[in-house]
Amino acid sequence: MMAGRHLAATLLATCLLFPGYSALADETVVERWYAALVTVDEDALSNLLAEDAEMKLLDLGVMQSKLEFLASLDEWREAAKGLVVRHRVQGTEDGVTTVLACYDFPANDVLMRETFALSAGRIEENVQTRLAESCEAY
Repeated sequence: MMAGRHLAATLLATCLLFPGYSALADETVVERWYAALVTVDEDALSNLLAEDAEMKLLDLGVMQSKLEFLASLDEWREAAKGLVVRHRVQGTEDGVTTVLACYDFPANDVLMRETFALSAGRIEENVQTRLAESCEAY
């Protein structure tokens, strides 16, 4: 227990002394998210999501809890066969990381803007907005 407090205190001090560290940590979470999404690694996705996480797919009008999202992974597993996701972080501000992502499926591609609200290294909210039916603008 004491070691955990020391680690938390050290992490807090590092973030206060080096503000860019927090953004780098957030980008690491995003990198892990896309890697797990492409491979449909249910354990990794579950670990990246906070218990009360919300997933919002704005163009589809879908809002999912963590449990609902995890339950949909069987369908996603089929859709994600052969998927490549290219992404780049556009910025991080106030714990929200904005990403431009190209979902390159074998039959089509889709350009998305996604935001990740992060807290303590876990995703609290993911909001997805479709920008285009192709990734030409990526």
